[in-house]
Amino acid sequence: MFRTRLGLATTALATVAACSLAGSAFAATAPADSGSAAIVETSDIDRGSLPSGARYMIREPQRWNGTVLVWSPGFGGGGGGEVAVTPSEPVATWLLDHGYALAGSQPTTQGWAVEDLLREQEEVTDVVARELGRPQHVVAWGNSMGGLTSAALLEAHPDSFDAALPMCGSIAGAVPMLNQSLDATFVFKTLLAPDDDRLELTDVQDEVGRQAAFAEVLEKAQRTPEGRARISLAASIAQIPTWTQVDTSRPARGDLAAQQHQQYAAFLWGAVSPRQPLEERAGGNFSWNTGVDYARQLAGSGTSTLVRRLYAEAGLDLRDELALLAAAPRVSADPDAVDYMQRNATPTGELNGPILSVHEAGDTAPTVGHARTFADRVHRHRDGALLRRAFVDRPGHCDYSDAEIAALVSTLQDRLASGRWGSSTQPGNLDRLADRIAGSSDLNRGTGHFDTVHPRAMLRPERGLPGGGAR
Repeated sequence: MFRTRLGLATTALATVAACSLAGSAFAATAPADSGSAAIVETSDIDRGSLPSGARYMIREPQRWNGTVLVWSPGFGGGGGGEVAVTPSEPVATWLLDHGYALAGSQPTTQGWAVEDLLREQEEVTDVVARELGRPQHVVAWGNSMGGLTSAALLEAHPDSFDAALPMCGSIAGAVPMLNQSLDATFVFKTLLAPDDDRLELTDVQDEVGRQAAFAEVLEKAQRTPEGRARISLAASIAQIPTWTQVDTSRPARGDLAAQQHQQYAAFLWGAVSPRQPLEERAGGNFSWNTGVDYARQLAGSGTSTLVRRLYAEAGLDLRDELALLAAAPRVSADPDAVDYMQRNATPTGELNGPILSVHEAGDTAPTVGHARTFADRVHRHRDGALLRRAFVDRPGHCDYSDAEIAALVSTLQDRLASGRWGSSTQPGNLDRLADRIAGSSDLNRGTGHFDTVHPRAMLRPERGLPGGGAR
């Protein structure tokens, strides 16, 4: 490993306190101009580089409880910048005070760096074992793409990782997630701008121009009843819910305009996912809609009644438009690119240790259906006893409060220590634990609460091409 002690070769840090503690690393504070919160001085910090050039950080508490949490960053969290080991500094402080060691790495490249993280995070666990001693438990955790990576790490490296805590993660994987996106953009383009070549569906050459073009057509469509109905159809095909916007009230059941506006406001974020960087990683297009019946997709979306009523209000014949979609030319995928995205990553659901997933009910990237699709795979492998799911009843993406995060980590730690879940993941118990943590610390409790949610499975849960890959 190419490794340096903090302050010896890392000139970006302004202050180094040369107090050698249990792990012989140096305690330090962050530089005043770094834009990050100061690092608590009660932990030892070790920085270095892995053979790939990726940088890592390890933070050791004064009294280690034997568990190390290995953090994986979300999409775009690579290249320059600080290595992250938690979602926030207050959470880091609380975890260190409670005996957890924290670790993480920063890939050398940005974007869909799952392949890099699946290799490098295992190397980080080797560094932890060498520097701190062999952990009792190693937990993979992360937000969004990092949540998916955490689930994939538990599958791919059972000898290195004991459990996973994927938060707001696309845990059904890259293949169904981007098929969901393709379905939405295919419906949108076919019905609203079929001749606009700027609306690239796959094999994207200009991501910035593509995003701008979709935004332009979306804004124009939203001004008319016909356009709003078609936006709702495309959004429903992507299973975008009707409460998506932070700091808004849940639309009333009969308020069609408010529900549609929530879908419209989330469409670019939830449906027009960045595709070009993923296709470049995979070496081609890994999404397809050959053989897809969009009438059936709408019927299973959970929001078909909204779409039908909006179409009726706009004076459009929904059957005619579904027939138009059925007749439209389809998109085929490159099998090699699909195989890449199966490996990097579209989890199989075969678990090697306990996993606690958490989603916000109104998330759109990923949608909450990822939790159900992943659970369905887990149960097919007869590993359901290892999986528990938690849901927070609010819109947003990775907007968990610090106390909620601490409660989730504590719950998973208790599962590792006791070997059983019991009732620990029941919404009321998670809420009470978060309340107690907030009441006895400086952690923010936030708004919203854990809730019982029964999400629908993703409309396109497949892991590979029909007849040509694992499901």
